[in-house]
Amino acid sequence: MPSTASFLDSIARLRRALDEAQAVLIGAGSGLSTAAGFIYTGDRFEQYFSDFAAKYGFRDMYSGGFYPFAAPEEFWAYWSRYIFINRYMDPPKPVYETLYALVRDKDYFVLTTNVDHCFQKAGFDKRRLFYTQGDYGLFQCSQPCCQETFDNEATIRQMMAQQRNMRVPTALLPTCPHCGKPLTMNLRSDDRFVQDAGWDAAAARYENFLRTHLGKKTLYFELGVGCNTPGIIKYPFWRMTAQDPQAVYACVNRSHANCPANIAGQSVCINADIGRVLAAL
Repeated sequence: MPSTASFLDSIARLRRALDEAQAVLIGAGSGLSTAAGFIYTGDRFEQYFSDFAAKYGFRDMYSGGFYPFAAPEEFWAYWSRYIFINRYMDPPKPVYETLYALVRDKDYFVLTTNVDHCFQKAGFDKRRLFYTQGDYGLFQCSQPCCQETFDNEATIRQMMAQQRNMRVPTALLPTCPHCGKPLTMNLRSDDRFVQDAGWDAAAARYENFLRTHLGKKTLYFELGVGCNTPGIIKYPFWRMTAQDPQAVYACVNRSHANCPANIAGQSVCINADIGRVLAAL
């Protein structure tokens, strides 16, 4: 943790950058949802997946998501719980609401690799959100036979209510209405990821935001972004900051807040809990 004086100085600089910004582009990674309490290990994992842990030996939700379950009924018992608690339940801490309070009166846009829909639940305008990697709340054809997604809330809630002994009823197994193949989650994991009309529209709105804010004082506000997919948020934010002497790059991360030397004078990097930083702002 930084010293108190250093932390407060960084907060003051970030607050000033936020106040002076004509536009705010938020780049959010999984660390933001972790700060909000969406933790995939420990007590939360044990609360919802102790039966799967006892049977298969994995110790976190993420690992369980890759397990090759023998039966689709068991696969969907696991995934319906996973989706329900990480998409249809609210996070334990109001981190997203705090962030929204900071930017709601600004000209903002959100670029995120998160798939838990926390931004919209916190009040962010859905027309200012671009979920690049999918949405836990959507199904897609596993083939896929079409570039279409399907809302899954009703099915997921039924699976939660009716599963027994780590299995859902066979009648609830989701299939594509066009080709009859099994449906799967709309999550980017390979070249079968479906970018539907909603995804394309969000991508166009993001490009328009970048194009129409050239030359404005922009704050590139990166929150909880790691290095799994730096080409989506981190590297573009660095590049756009370097190209605009008016821009400010802010990076908040529990342990990996940094920037290249060429934009250090335009940057505020804070190694601390995101919830603590947003509350301090």
